[in-house]
Formats: sequence, C-alpha cells, structure tokens
Amino acid sequence: MSGLDIAANRRAPKWSAVELAGRALWECLGFAFAWSPRQLWGWRNLMLRAFGARIGRRVQIHPSVRIAVPWNLAVGDNCAVGDRAVLYDLGPIALGADVTVSQHAHLCAGAHDHRRADLPLIKAEIRIGDGAWICADAFIGPDVSVGDHAIVGARAVAMRDVEPWTIVVGNPARLVGPRPPLETP
Repeated sequence: MSGLDIAANRRAPKWSAVELAGRALWECLGFAFAWSPRQLWGWRNLMLRAFGARIGRRVQIHPSVRIAVPWNLAVGDNCAVGDRAVLYDLGPIALGADVTVSQHAHLCAGAHDHRRADLPLIKAEIRIGDGAWICADAFIGPDVSVGDHAIVGARAVAMRDVEPWTIVVGNPARLVGPRPPLETP
C-alpha cells in the first residue's frame, strides 16, 4: 500500500461554490474565446475581463491559449501570449508590462503537497517581470518569479526564481549569462 489517501484528496473542497460555478461557465463559454479569429484581440480581452481577469492595454492573447481560472490572471500593457500557451492559473499569475509568452509555453501555478498523504491542492503564484520573455515550450513552475527583462530559453524548466536581466536555459534552468542591454531602434 502506498500510504496515499486519494479518497481524502477527492473529498477535500478545493473551490467555493461561486468559483466552481465560474469555472463551469468559463468552460461552457470558452468556445467563444477559442473559436474567435486571431485578430480579435479585443474580443478575447473583453471576455477575460468579464470573468475577472485584469488585462492591460494593447494585449494580444491568441485564441488557442488555455486559461484555467480567468479571475486569477493579471496581464500588463503590451503583452503577447502565443499560440497554444497554457496559463494554468489555479493560483495567481501576473505578467508585467511588455512580457512575451511564446507558443506552447506552460505557466503552472498549481501543485499538490507531496509531503501529505491526502495531497492537498496548492494554489501557488507566478510572477513574470516587465519585459521578460518566456520562450517557446518553456515551463514555469509554481511559486516562481521571473525578474524584469529575464529570458527563459526555449524548452527550459524554471522551478526556481530567475533573476532580472539574466538568461536561463535547460532542464533544470541554469544561468548562461546576463541579458545584454536593449538597443533602441
């Protein structure tokens, strides 16, 4: 016997009745988000705001992006979230201004406490600083902060905080150096 108490995990309340109703409604109406034409950025932003997300100006979220709990999402001005990215925001996810989350990236703000037999749900937080770039297929784990202007390279797995103005790559993500100063066009 494993010692896990999966039945207790399933019995444990994870969401309030209002949250469950909101999640169900989001799932039911999600087709209007997912099936909207790519250029209808404003429509998707309006839908997200209607479900409690805080969305800045000039935000472009692709229609294939998966968002679990819209009211746990905050997106700063001038952000872009690419094709098929996953924002698994069981806990809060905050994207600063000018953030790019590239295609297929996965931000996972939920986990389970593996130290307890009933594996309770952990609703963690993810913070992505201004000007940061989460590259294609990168994974950002629960309770991770990515500093301003940092780059998490393609397919990197960041399970620890990433310092500002750094570049990390690999699994686990490791520092490869500073991000060079930005040039002005």
